[in-house]
Amino acid sequence: MTDALVQIDNLKTYFHTESGVVKAVDDVSLHIDPGTTMGIVGESGSGKSVTSLTIMQLLAKAARVESGSISFLGRDLVHLPEPEMRKVRGKDIGMIFQEPMTSLNPVFTVGAQVMEAILLHQKVTKAEARQRTIELFEEVGIPNPEERIDSYPHQMSGGQKQRVMIAMALSCNPKLLIADEPTTALDVTIQAQILDILRRLRDERGMAVLFITHDLGVIADIADYVTVMYRGKIVEQGDVVSIFEDPQHPYTKGLLACRPRLDTKYKKLPTVDDFMSATTVDGEVKITEKIVDEARLGELMTEGRGRLLHPKSELDAMGHPWEEGHHAEDAKMVAEGEEPLLQVRDLHVHFPVRKGIFRTVAGYVKAVDGVSFNIYRGQTLGLVGESGCGKTTTGRAIIQLIRPTSGTMHFEDTELSWLNPAPSMADVLPWVTYDRWQRARKLRQLRRQFQIIFQDPYGSLNPRMTVEAAICEPMVIQKIGNKKERRDRAAALLEEVGLNASHLRRYPHEFSGGQRQRICIARALTVEPEFLICDESVSALDVSVQAQVLNLLKDLQLRRGLTYLFISHDLSVVKFMSDMIAVMNQGKIVEFGPADNIYANPQQDYTKRLISATPQDDLDHIRRRQAERKKALEARMAEV
Repeated sequence: MTDALVQIDNLKTYFHTESGVVKAVDDVSLHIDPGTTMGIVGESGSGKSVTSLTIMQLLAKAARVESGSISFLGRDLVHLPEPEMRKVRGKDIGMIFQEPMTSLNPVFTVGAQVMEAILLHQKVTKAEARQRTIELFEEVGIPNPEERIDSYPHQMSGGQKQRVMIAMALSCNPKLLIADEPTTALDVTIQAQILDILRRLRDERGMAVLFITHDLGVIADIADYVTVMYRGKIVEQGDVVSIFEDPQHPYTKGLLACRPRLDTKYKKLPTVDDFMSATTVDGEVKITEKIVDEARLGELMTEGRGRLLHPKSELDAMGHPWEEGHHAEDAKMVAEGEEPLLQVRDLHVHFPVRKGIFRTVAGYVKAVDGVSFNIYRGQTLGLVGESGCGKTTTGRAIIQLIRPTSGTMHFEDTELSWLNPAPSMADVLPWVTYDRWQRARKLRQLRRQFQIIFQDPYGSLNPRMTVEAAICEPMVIQKIGNKKERRDRAAALLEEVGLNASHLRRYPHEFSGGQRQRICIARALTVEPEFLICDESVSALDVSVQAQVLNLLKDLQLRRGLTYLFISHDLSVVKFMSDMIAVMNQGKIVEFGPADNIYANPQQDYTKRLISATPQDDLDHIRRRQAERKKALEARMAEV
């Protein structure tokens, strides 16, 4: 055991607000050794990020370190003067923030922002700083670094922006790297690349990493030691093998159980509430463990709907014939001859690329390029793929939020694109204008039958509207009921999605991310739709909250007979939710079939890559990863 690089003792960071004192970090102690990765895991509000911001001394004005110490290289950072702390930030401690787009300045090139840190902490010329930045870009895997150094943040993908943040954090060879949720909103393939980069750089440079996340699957893939936090306190600590092999605290057990896995047998996911209950007594949280017996696990595996697959003839045509005994007992097929609720045929969505002074069309971005599929009533079709593959564009084109370039989409007996034709010179004629008005009115009426749940619940709710106004707005537009009836329906819907009617008068900022997503689900249900598009609706949620929302969507589908198009980049989540899966890549569907078949026997290399990139948290994988770490460390020590 080496001397700790970071030693935190009895740290208390409290926020003093108008409504009282919030104990964000409450008596936290931990240490981080050189060359190791400490993973901090917990739900939003557990104190993970505030702990890291206290280390960096980047706290808001309302926050105050009440007591405790943070020893780093022999100095107590809590009492270090600000001029001295500025020399530590960026040089000895680097930090990767959660959202790269908001962390990068949009008016400066990415190269200039990395060079700024180098010029601030190192005595080098601008030319040397530029060359060092190019080397860093190459080290973190940014293609064409000599060109990309002059790009602006909006010209780079999410994964590339996160690599820029890593390059910036590593620019001065820090001894400690703090990574705060660096892969939360990334595709599983990009996430795997970022984790590989962090592992490689940690081993090559011998630096310590403090990795903060809510996902224990990611922790299993990168951490050596784990600290589990709940409501500002540490509830469990240990090496990664011990935590996954024999968790002691009920909160840890709940976090491990609620994450959907590719091989899960659950029809409904366990949640943290199955393992513990928490009550507040005199300002202190009291946790009571619950026993999860075989009967409860049996309920989770058997209660709920089974898979509903396409008709036998369609399964045969797509190369997945129905075989008795090869599916779950409660799996069934749609009856032959039944008409699909939604038929999409040869859908194309192309966006023009304009160049020059006169903005002439120089080409097209083929976001969706010839997509065809059926969705039957009561079914869930999962649409999975990396960012930019066209899945969100497909969903929005179906409900006419984006006008398709070509193709047909029949919802029951109505051709949707006919209701939303492209504008033309003939629109100035009175009878053409009247026809378009009639079509628009028909489309607005038809929107009662299909709705969409967007990825970012906060961004899709108007911050100036109360929850009641947000939920009632679709009913006002569709002329459903009077004011009292609408309010009563909004209150009932809130109860149905697990909230209280008393929440109607509140505003979006007064809710957590999971609660806001429940509000969005309630809003989508106000007009009694048959078909819901869930567009990355759980990707930004904690795994515990994600489990609750996924269970809610399944319950609503069973009670209301809903049909879902479930869009996500996470194959494990899609497999848990879906009856059929369509895998998209570069605007095309490259593989289509029953969810279990796609996972058990993927045919396309792209699908295999998505499966292999999904974080694994089984004990064999963790032990193998730790053995590789030990072997690499011994080899490096032998070289030294």
